Amino acid sequence: MFIKQLQLKNYRNYEELDIQFENKVNVILGENANGKTNVMESIYVLAMAKSHRTSNDKDLILWDKDYAKIEGRIQKQHGALPMELAISKKGKKAKYNHIEQKRLSQYVGNMNVVMFAPEDLNLVKGSPQVRRRFIDMEIGQISPVYLHEIGQLNKILQQRNHCLKQLQARKQSDETMLDILTEQFIAIAVKIISKRFEFLHLLQNWAMPIHEGISRGLETLKIKYKASVDVSEEQDLSKMKNIYENKYNQVKKREIDRGVTLFGPQRDDLLFFVNDRDVQTFGSQGQQRTTALSIKLAEIELIHAEIGEYPILLLDDVLSELDHYRQSHLLNTIQGKVQTFVTTTSVEGIDHQTLKEASTFYVKNGTIEKIQ
Repeated sequence: MFIKQLQLKNYRNYEELDIQFENKVNVILGENANGKTNVMESIYVLAMAKSHRTSNDKDLILWDKDYAKIEGRIQKQHGALPMELAISKKGKKAKYNHIEQKRLSQYVGNMNVVMFAPEDLNLVKGSPQVRRRFIDMEIGQISPVYLHEIGQLNKILQQRNHCLKQLQARKQSDETMLDILTEQFIAIAVKIISKRFEFLHLLQNWAMPIHEGISRGLETLKIKYKASVDVSEEQDLSKMKNIYENKYNQVKKREIDRGVTLFGPQRDDLLFFVNDRDVQTFGSQGQQRTTALSIKLAEIELIHAEIGEYPILLLDDVLSELDHYRQSHLLNTIQGKVQTFVTTTSVEGIDHQTLKEASTFYVKNGTIEKIQ
């Protein structure tokens, strides 16, 4: 799949933008703070209905305007389809093929993107929250029902934490509501964890040979799911449920004392091992970067294997962060098969055929034009 046309209205620093793209590498040049990343972000937001840079949707709306709108024409194997996302203070409205989607979880997944930005190099060394967000967004692209389940989990979690705080403050003493919410929480938690195990198994299968190739056969990458409850990939949902219920009985008193949920998917993490050593703790910066790059390239192949089409790749200011060898490996991998957007201040020093054949655009002060 690829995006043929992008239209922005009142988005970040763009009052109006209407631009056509080709199904190849599209390089977006320009000085910093002129709007390169905003174009990249708008494509991501069109696909995912949320930004990778901010959790506050108001940040996406041009100063002094009431709303922002992103429209895209997406070419898939079976034809071109329009997508539209309107963002206002009241919330978001999403349309796919001119039909308004009742839930955002029904909208996400119609257009698939893989974003690789400098902050993604923190996938390995960043906080567990960064890795949980990564896994949730990626599973959500290939399994829309998963996003709905994450939404349900967060609602129940909020209610459960409120109930625990009430019990902690002795504003109520009856634990019946806590038990009901716990039952609901466990039912959805084990579904989410089961899908995470399944996804990571697939991701590792793709990432291992990629990592081996980048490291010239010297390193083996393994990904491990670190659960806050002692569950494993081999267990079915009923077994996981039993383990979760036992965990709840163990920590119930502590949870009431603390006024917060102490177990569940919202406390889990991912671990990356290179040659059986934890990369986060013992890996060099080079190994951490190779791991992050391998994961991103594996995502591309995994999405293609699951949906039958390659996703759109967004490389936001990341080539300058990689050394020449890793740059070449990345560009060789995507050459001729993935529509790619690259933002950079300059292509000097990046000597690769892929970039020589690219379409080039120049951004300045909220305007963008194609360089002939």
